[in-house]
Amino acid sequence: MRVLLVGTGGREHALAVALAHDSKVETLICAPGNPGMAACGELRDVDMGDPDAIAALAVEVEADLVVVGPEAPLVAGAADAVRAKGIACYGPSAKAAAIEGSKTFAKEIMAAAGVPTAKAHTCHTAAEAEAALDEFGPPYVVKDDALAAGKGVVVTSDRDEALAHAAACDTVVIEEFLDGPEVSLFVVTDGTTAVPLLPAQDFKRVGEDDAGPNTGGMGAYTPLPWAPDDLVDTIMTTVAEPTLAELAKRETPFVGTLYCGLALTSKGPKVIEFNCRFGDPEIQAVLALLDAPLSGLLDAAARGKLAEYPKPQWRDGAAVCVVLASEGYPEKPVTGKPITGADMPGVLHAGTALDADGQLVSSGGRVLNVVAPGATLNQARRRAYALAAGVELPDARIRRDIALAASEDRIVAPGA
Repeated sequence: MRVLLVGTGGREHALAVALAHDSKVETLICAPGNPGMAACGELRDVDMGDPDAIAALAVEVEADLVVVGPEAPLVAGAADAVRAKGIACYGPSAKAAAIEGSKTFAKEIMAAAGVPTAKAHTCHTAAEAEAALDEFGPPYVVKDDALAAGKGVVVTSDRDEALAHAAACDTVVIEEFLDGPEVSLFVVTDGTTAVPLLPAQDFKRVGEDDAGPNTGGMGAYTPLPWAPDDLVDTIMTTVAEPTLAELAKRETPFVGTLYCGLALTSKGPKVIEFNCRFGDPEIQAVLALLDAPLSGLLDAAARGKLAEYPKPQWRDGAAVCVVLASEGYPEKPVTGKPITGADMPGVLHAGTALDADGQLVSSGGRVLNVVAPGATLNQARRRAYALAAGVELPDARIRRDIALAASEDRIVAPGA
């Protein structure tokens, strides 16, 4: 199988590693890729904002399967353009990807499908935003309606900060705060059949104890030792399956990854957000435990044959992903810092580049993902941080409490 993988980040590097170790993948092309992904396959340049360019590249490299990693190309219609060339594509159409591209659309789908979520208002003016903040009260949850690279959400008890974020967005969704531990569940689907992967938890705030502004994610772990045994089944029956059914009913079948981000409240799981792709950095941890070929699963979904494909198998134990971010992230990331040690197994590139001298340097906010499995969550944590200690990125930001509470049994799910 010849696979074209579109993307440049840590999520795509994790996918590339899994695909490169897949005996069914004869050739892997990564576009545009990153320096770390060069060890997994051939790098090819492409404008990720141009669906036609992605489709043309798929034709040129004679791809059997195209996997689109990031949300922006999917929302722009990359999967539509690839399928129009008669090539199988893992990723939703532009219409289906609107479930991430528009928070308002996602709320409409959930309302129609009866999916539990936070009460919310879509606001277009300052007066509407003020009224919504008054109705829900603090902590205030303010979301940019459009894509914002994981940084479009502000959760704060400071009303002025909430209003400032609302004013910075063309359209904003303001909703009630959902208390309780958060869970990420990735659902692989061909539009009819849906298969869950392992649940994970990520860490959005930049600092320890969830201090500081939201980021694209500072780390993650899987599985969740504190979660109810029936959690995945509950999410599938109350969230994923009704959502997919509603999209299919609207003649917008969803093919790809439906990311379900939820809060486990005292009244059961409620959706915080949907994404139209694998979550980053959660999928880095999840893939570390996958004990089955990735290409077959994604290809079966892309071709509408998921019901015929074996369910994914998982290794025992746990996996932890720790993010090394640039100094100043997320407000003003400092880039161009030299990096050493990033070629070790388990180190995934997220925001790296080669300078004019061929030196590996930081080129984004989240620079590296360090991933380690272990027999226990505690062991996986120790291994991940030990691996991170072998990487040099001057003045890197790193959270030291990834998976700490879970490893110490300090997380209690409501009703447990």
